[in-house]
Amino acid sequence: MYPLKFKSIYLEKIWGGRGLEEFKLDVPQGEIGESWEISCHEDGKSVVTNGIYEGKTLKEVIEIEKEALIGKKINCYRFPILIKFITATDDLSIQVHPDQKYAEENENDNGKNECWYILKNINHGKIVVGINVENENEFQNIIKNNEIEKKLNYIEPHEGEVYYIKSGLVHAIGKGITLLEIQQNSNLTYRIYDYDRGRKLHVDKALDVVNLNIKCNSEKYSFHKMNGYNIYKFKEINDFIIEKYEIEKLLMSKSDEDRFEVYICIEGKGIITYSNGTETIKMGDSIMIPAQLGEYAIVGNIQLIKVKAL
Repeated sequence: MYPLKFKSIYLEKIWGGRGLEEFKLDVPQGEIGESWEISCHEDGKSVVTNGIYEGKTLKEVIEIEKEALIGKKINCYRFPILIKFITATDDLSIQVHPDQKYAEENENDNGKNECWYILKNINHGKIVVGINVENENEFQNIIKNNEIEKKLNYIEPHEGEVYYIKSGLVHAIGKGITLLEIQQNSNLTYRIYDYDRGRKLHVDKALDVVNLNIKCNSEKYSFHKMNGYNIYKFKEINDFIIEKYEIEKLLMSKSDEDRFEVYICIEGKGIITYSNGTETIKMGDSIMIPAQLGEYAIVGNIQLIKVKAL
């Protein structure tokens, strides 16, 4: 096995724009809102761009390599995560996601916990994390009376911050924000309010899954200065471990036989070397480290987000 690279899946959105051009070189024309980087979902399947598996989907490679790729503790038939870049020139809808139990029973899909790493904030953009109401009756009334904007909990995020968006939390990304999203492998979104843009709302389902007690602030982290690189370790959450690496010279590491790893480059460029070869990685790239890759090194002046599914 070798580190896998994938073709980005770009999606136009009514709230999209050109913000991803700052991080990626191959953004197509149009109002691009999302770039799916690593996905094994039916709505968007990642295709390998390097090595002997070039042209095959991630799902096909998993079927061939199984534990050698994804690890001993990851279900071969249920890929756990979906990684994407999101950029907003306009406000996204006010929305909520279901948890695993509700999604399985009602949608034949996964629930959706997600994590945001803030890459850029232009003109003091805001995110919505929660809503200031006392109970579900008040929540229903402000939806009915079109007064939801008055009760939203807005935060101005800063570059480098991480936010954990649990299923059940009312949330939205505001205009001016570009971020990296790590989420469960799901494409379920229940829109509560959409600024009268004419798209379908899902108020009844949103009322089924909303949790008005969830609070959300930027996640704490611990900082570790190592020889040749720095690590920012964010707390382990339900579905994934997220770390930020600032590599100045060299990072030596070894793959985890229990689970695969993913690196997303947010600045700079470098080379990943392993027993059978090398792969380049530059800003905007995502690369999957197989569970049985063994020892590897990352050389360069580069900043990476590392993700491991739990």
